[in-house]
Order: sequence, then structure tokens, then C-alpha cells
Amino acid sequence: MNISLTPELESQIRLKVDSGLYPSASVLVAESLQLLLKRDAMRQQLIAEVTLGADQLARGKGIFVNTEDEFLKLARATP
Repeated sequence: MNISLTPELESQIRLKVDSGLYPSASVLVAESLQLLLKRDAMRQQLIAEVTLGADQLARGKGIFVNTEDEFLKLARATP
């Protein structure tokens, strides 16, 4: 597969490889893609959790707190 990059991105890849952080541009791109896929999965999980929370609030299932300390106490107690 051939990929076209801007000169700036090519330069960044070259710097990372030349520094020894990555053995090749292919390894850098593969690790970058793995991180992107992980971030996308985390984003989808967050969206699902926010949607669930919004649905619960809409049904009156929310827990209201008055202070940051109350919130932190509840957050620490929740698995």
C-alpha cells in the first residue's frame, strides 16, 4: 500500500525513525494506527456511557450532589 503524506508529516516520521524510537516508518504507522483504533473504541465506549447516563437522567434516575466532596465520595464508592 502506498500512502501520500504532507511534507510536514513525512518529516515527523523521519525524525521519529532517525531518533531510534521506531525501527521503521512502517512500524511507526502501524503503532499509530493501533493507537487510533484504541482511541476510537474508547470514544465509542464513552458515547455509550454518556447515552446511558442521559437516558437514566431523562427517566428521573439521576443522583444529585451538592458539593465536589459528595461527588468524589460517590465516584470512589462506585465500581
